[in-house]
Amino acid sequence: MEFRVDDKVALVTGASRGIGLAVAAELLAGGARGVVITSRKPPNLETAVGEIGHEDRVLALVGGADDDEHAATAVGAAIERFGALDILVNNAATNPVAGSILDIEMGAIDKIWAVNQRGPLVFAREAWRKWMQEHGGCIVNVASVGGLQPGPLLGAYNVSKAALIFLTRQLAYEMAPAVRVNAIAPGIVKTRFSRALWEADEESAAGLHPLGRLGETGDVTGAVLFLCSDASSWITGVTIPIDGGVTGARAGLG
Repeated sequence: MEFRVDDKVALVTGASRGIGLAVAAELLAGGARGVVITSRKPPNLETAVGEIGHEDRVLALVGGADDDEHAATAVGAAIERFGALDILVNNAATNPVAGSILDIEMGAIDKIWAVNQRGPLVFAREAWRKWMQEHGGCIVNVASVGGLQPGPLLGAYNVSKAALIFLTRQLAYEMAPAVRVNAIAPGIVKTRFSRALWEADEESAAGLHPLGRLGETGDVTGAVLFLCSDASSWITGVTIPIDGGVTGARAGLG
């Protein structure tokens, strides 16, 4: 089945590479009239626009996902440039440090939580106030399997994603019926962001997944397109694991 978002306008945060870039390209391929992509680094955005193509349908904006003014600017720019904001994909995330949540510096934890859980709320509020409350729309938050179960070294990141999953449910409750809000929870996807988890020993990392391989960005983008399309018009407040079976097939196993 082909899912479509014809004539819709989307904003994708953290979209200069990896999952965010792939999602932006998928939305355009699915018929989006325009897509705004954001990232902190101008050179990465320039490269991303070149990779996506469709320059007349893409607007790139520099800014951090934890910057309230940037969120307001990005939402306003989408409406000004393309005339609407029907879709928000909160993809931007950070994880600058690994280690026990008992030991790592609180400054690092504050940054992780500011980007990963506060940022999506700020963007969602801006989208709601400036467009979606009156016109409707949908929001997809990119969480993580780490938000569904605890694990070593990534505790601060995992807590931020668990908060994002609950935020998804809360926003779905408060924004209904005008706006649908859902999330995806990827496992290890082969991107630059996650390479510390797989690059040294890809075979072993793949073996952690019952389906026997790591994820590719294409495994994620189809689910996002589905959640943004009318095919999911009676779905809100859910988080879909996209993880090669980690949280499903192994549930309850020791």
